Parts: sequence; structure tokens; C-alpha cells
Amino acid sequence: MEKLIPFTINDLAKVTNYRCGEIKFGEKMFTIPKDADIISFLHNCEAKYVLFGIPEDIGVRANYGRPGAASAWNSAIKSIANIQHNRFCKGNQLLVLGHLDVTEAMATVQNFDFNDNNDRKKLNLLVDQIDKDVSHIIFNIVKAGKIPIVIGGGHNNSYGNIKGTALAKGKPINAINFDAHSDFRILEGRHSGNGFSYAYEEGFLKKYFIFGLHENYTSKSVLDSLKKIEDRVRFNTYDEIKIRKQKSFDAEIEKADEFVADDFYGIEIDLDAIPNIASSAMTTSGFSVEELRQFVYHFAQNQKAAYIHICEGAPDLSEEQNNHLIGKLIGYLVTDFMKANFVVVPV
Repeated sequence: MEKLIPFTINDLAKVTNYRCGEIKFGEKMFTIPKDADIISFLHNCEAKYVLFGIPEDIGVRANYGRPGAASAWNSAIKSIANIQHNRFCKGNQLLVLGHLDVTEAMATVQNFDFNDNNDRKKLNLLVDQIDKDVSHIIFNIVKAGKIPIVIGGGHNNSYGNIKGTALAKGKPINAINFDAHSDFRILEGRHSGNGFSYAYEEGFLKKYFIFGLHENYTSKSVLDSLKKIEDRVRFNTYDEIKIRKQKSFDAEIEKADEFVADDFYGIEIDLDAIPNIASSAMTTSGFSVEELRQFVYHFAQNQKAAYIHICEGAPDLSEEQNNHLIGKLIGYLVTDFMKANFVVVPV
């Protein structure tokens, strides 16, 4: 875990807004004690969920996207630390592990031009290294019997999540992806648009469901390739659910559930599927925040839900006075995920 920067109790104190008469998540969440063995602490900590950040947008840059997703981790942890600890959701169910050390890599790519073939190859290689680091950390979290809550970063990190979980479980896993895009593009070097296709090709991803594809932004070649493997990869489109009303949102959730829930699965959430959320591929048309929250809650209820990954939010691309809102949205999704298997104490 040498590429992990642990989140300390002092870090937590700095982002928690203490208030008389209230108890915040930041006062109850666990952190790794100084000088503690991280692996041992993971195994013995009573928290069920482990929060892990990946503050990079290198995979986004390699996919011709707008950088900015690296800023989501800092925004998210500030919001999560200030959620109320109460009978509906408790902060002591969450261990804040820390974030991946990508400082050097992020500094390296600042002046890269993704239209330059040599620079793109360098970006691909950096994503390869991030893949290795992410999969190693996720492996250790899952092997310790915990459930990762991963805050990206680009959607390239789906690969590391899937690989790490599959290695810890000792078999390929499934994935459900709430996304405007398939991220199942050709194997042309690693970037944010082919995390699932690489995981599938390398045998870590068994079955894959893409929920809410945008028809205008899915190429014919991707549709053709998905058609050939529809026994293992399926999808629906946002347009047929919300525009043409050919399919029902609730019924499609059930169909997707039936497809992936026969084994352990990861829940992948790309915030570019929600209108007006600052991201590398921001949209003006998509599912509502409420529908996304219902989606997360539904799939988190199953004991085979192995992790959740919330990615592509880019506070740095938001209006300056409202750049905290993406962190707040991520906080809602994190607690929806946690509440799905939490028994609320009656009044």
C-alpha cells in the first residue's frame, strides 16, 4: 500500500465543522492510527465501509476529455465529514482510508497535449500504473472483508476496482454502470473510455450492464461489438426510458438486477449521466438526482454488492461559488449506499 496517502485524524479535524449540540460524521469516522499496520487495522476495524479517493484525471485526458475530476475527492471528503451522525446513518460505519498518491503523475501531465500521439502514449502508460495501484489497494480492502466506497477521478478506475475485487474474491465479478457512455471502447491503450472492455478482455469482468446509454453518444462500432456479446453485456438507453417511454425506469432496474445479481458485482456511477453536473462530458439531458439515488439504494441492498465507485464529477469545472455541490451530491450517494443495509432505530 506504498502508494496510499493515509487520511489522518488531524486531516479529519480540519474538514469537520464542529457545532454544539450536533454530532458530525467527522467526529465518528475511523482513520488509520499513526504507525498502525494498515492491513491489520483494515481487518480489525469495526467499520463496514472503507472510503478511498483517487484524485486524478489522467485517464480523462487520455480519452480527450476535459480535466477536472481530480478535484472531486477533496470536495467529497469535506461534505461527508459534515453529514449528521444520527439514527438514520452512522459515521462509525465508515473508515476513511485515504487517497492514492498521484502527485507526481499529475504534475507530469499538466503540459501534455492529448492530440500528440507521443503524449497520449505517455498518458496511457501512466493510467496503466494507476490501474496497478488501484487494484492493489482495492484487493486489500475487499480481502479484509470490507466494502470499498471509491471516489474518483476518472472512469478509467473502473478497471482497478473490478480487477482488485475479482482477485480478492478469487473469481470474475459483474458490474452495473449508471452512465451515459459504455466505456467499452477498443483496446487502444488505457484511458477513461475502456476500463470495462479491458477488464472484460482480461477475464476480471464476467457480466456487465450499462444503464441509461445516451444514443447520440454511442458509436455504431461500440453497439456492434456489444451486440456480439449480449449474453454477457447488456444495456438500455436513456432515450427509450425517459424520452420515448418504451421502457419503465423501475422495470429496467429489475431487469438489470436479475442480470448482474447472480454473483458479486460492483456499482459504477458516472456523474456525467446527470444534467448540469460539472464533469469531463457534461450533459444537459439525463436522469434526475433522485433517480440516481434510488438506483444506488436499490443495488446496494443486495449482499452481493461488492463496492461502489462514484466518478467523473469535476468541482474545478463548476461555478466557483457552487463548486461544493458535487461533494454534497457524492455525500448523498455515499449515505444512500450505506443506508441500504442499515437498520434504522425506531423513534
